[in-house]
Amino acid sequence: MTSSTPYLIRGLYEWIVDNAMTPYLLVDVSEVDVYFPQDLINDNKIVLNISPSAVMNLLVDNATIEFSAKFSGVDKFISFPVSSVLAIYSREHGSGMMFDKSEESSESISQSNKPSDKIPPSVLRIVK
Repeated sequence: MTSSTPYLIRGLYEWIVDNAMTPYLLVDVSEVDVYFPQDLINDNKIVLNISPSAVMNLLVDNATIEFSAKFSGVDKFISFPVSSVLAIYSREHGSGMMFDKSEESSESISQSNKPSDKIPPSVLRIVK
């Protein structure tokens, strides 16, 4: 059976944008062969703003996420595996979902804690 992760990412992305919020991806870059500015990486993780105003040509297929974005004013094509996504959430409310790679289960980010621009909130609850 195919992973539900890309379907959940696409659905939550649409829901976040439809509600005039900013979609963020938390990505594990420890096994990703893509250059990101080092000042944006914290503990082998990076938070990416994937709002329509921040990226161009966003594609989330069942295996990869691709888009073009500017980093320090330089256009960059970004591509990484869906399996490296740890979470998708809204910047404004923290609403979204975390993906547990060890169990292929999902966790919901608590709406009561607003995340910083770098790291999502640490208070989570398991959704089964």
